[in-house]
Amino acid sequence: MNEAGDRTERATPKKRRDARERGQVLKSNEVSIAACTIVMFGLMLFLWPIMTRQMMGVYTDFLSPAVIPVNAELTAPYLLSLFRRCFNTLIEITLPVLGCAVIAGFAVNIVQVGFLFTTKTLMPKLDRISPLKGFKRIFSTRTLTELLKSILKIIVLGYILYMEYIAILPNFPTYMGTNLYLSFLAIMKTAFSIALKMSLALGIIAAFDFLFQWWKYEKDLKMTKQEVKEEYKLTEGDPQIKGKIRQKQRQVSAMRMMERVPSADVIITNPTHYAIALKYEEGVDSAPIVIAKGKDYIARKIREVAREHKIQLVENKLLAQALFNICEIDEEIPAEFYQAVADILVYVYRQKNNRGVNIK
Repeated sequence: MNEAGDRTERATPKKRRDARERGQVLKSNEVSIAACTIVMFGLMLFLWPIMTRQMMGVYTDFLSPAVIPVNAELTAPYLLSLFRRCFNTLIEITLPVLGCAVIAGFAVNIVQVGFLFTTKTLMPKLDRISPLKGFKRIFSTRTLTELLKSILKIIVLGYILYMEYIAILPNFPTYMGTNLYLSFLAIMKTAFSIALKMSLALGIIAAFDFLFQWWKYEKDLKMTKQEVKEEYKLTEGDPQIKGKIRQKQRQVSAMRMMERVPSADVIITNPTHYAIALKYEEGVDSAPIVIAKGKDYIARKIREVAREHKIQLVENKLLAQALFNICEIDEEIPAEFYQAVADILVYVYRQKNNRGVNIK
């Protein structure tokens, strides 16, 4: 592959925006799963005594023989009402934990992706129903990577579960002689403690998965040098075309400037390198104004137009060079040049009034 085809360039901001609109974002599902499980099992570990008492209340209120009145008939409406009340109570017990886990997962997704709504991921793609494409996806690098990641999670979580089981196994016989409630509470705390440790292990795996997803995301977005050039042309314009446009603009500007030279009062020259056309209308302008200026070729054209229209040429090397460097078109001359230009204008007006003097 040649150099132009190698994806060695970092993605441009436009490429990243386009990828985001297509739903291609940096995201690790493992991070969301780990956050949900850590929050859920962490809360259950600390709230389980309260939840246990609440579950015992459910048994007493809805599952004990006292629930059914003596000589009462078990009608369908009565059982349905009992089931509804029992279900609502269970929801009230478990909803805080499940709600916190869902909020944690949602918050992690927002941190990873931000707020994004796009319909492009829902657009139908024919390659998704192609058997050949499907076969390639089954044995793709992405699929193999996910398989290895799943195997790694099973190994790590299985090892943690096995080691914890070996550690707490001697404690189980001691529960036989204790209170049922306390034994149940101790066993569930142990179970949730193991689950929390497994969730923390998932968090470590998720951190490595996020780094891997970041590397893959940046790799997939990389561009070739040619793609960068083409995108620059689309966003900034073709440099050659922009150069031609600027050249045309300069030509048009020069033509307009030349059209104003015949209205000048005097042309100050260098004598060959610079030419500055000045105009002053008494009572209208507060100071002489530069209506045209040029260097080399443009200066020669200004002098030619000035001679055709009998505009006075005055040679002053230092003044011409200073005005060319400091003043822009349609700007008044700086105050420090008032006296020098005033002397030149007085000279020009005298020359105009003296018909016996030829134009230079």
